[in-house]
Amino acid sequence: MHDILDVLKGRRSVRKYKDDAVPENLMDEIVEAGLYAPTGMNRQDTLILKITEPSTVRKLGLINGKLMGREGLDAFYGAPAVLCVFSGSGSPIAIHDGCTVLSNMMNEASSLGLGTCWIHRGKEQFETPEGKEILKKAGIDGDAYQCIDSVVVGYPAGEIPQAGPRKEGRVFSI
Repeated sequence: MHDILDVLKGRRSVRKYKDDAVPENLMDEIVEAGLYAPTGMNRQDTLILKITEPSTVRKLGLINGKLMGREGLDAFYGAPAVLCVFSGSGSPIAIHDGCTVLSNMMNEASSLGLGTCWIHRGKEQFETPEGKEILKKAGIDGDAYQCIDSVVVGYPAGEIPQAGPRKEGRVFSI
C-alpha cells in the first residue's frame, strides 16, 4: 500500500495510453474508491458509468472531441476505459460531490499504477443525441442526472510526467 501523500504527489494527467484493457478487478477497485468519496450530508447522490466497451469509449471520445471544435479527435487520448460521474440534476452540490468522486478515482488508479486524465465537457457530451443513446443503453435517466465530468483510465504509453514545482504564496494562515 502506498502512502497517500506519495500517491497525490505522483498522480499526473496522462495523455497517451496503451491499447491494453484494464482488468475488471482494477476497474472495480477504482469505482469503489469513487463510491467512498465524501458527499454532502452523505446523500451519495452520485452515479458512476463505467465504460470499457471499446466502441463506446471511442464513440464518446469522438463526441467530446467534436465538442472541443475538433471533429475526428478522440478527446480520450486512446484510453481503453472511461468513468463518467453523474449527480442529481437539481442538486445544489452536484458539482462538489461529483468532483470528490472523480478525484478519489484518479488517486486510486494512480495507486494501482494506472494513468488517468480528467476530461471536461461531461454534461455536454451526454446532451448530444449519441450521448443520450449511451445513457439509454446504460439505463441512466438523463433528466434526473447530469454528468459532472469523466476520467479516462489506462496503462500509460511512456513515462508518467513528473510534478513541477509548486507555486509559492498559495498558503495563508491566521
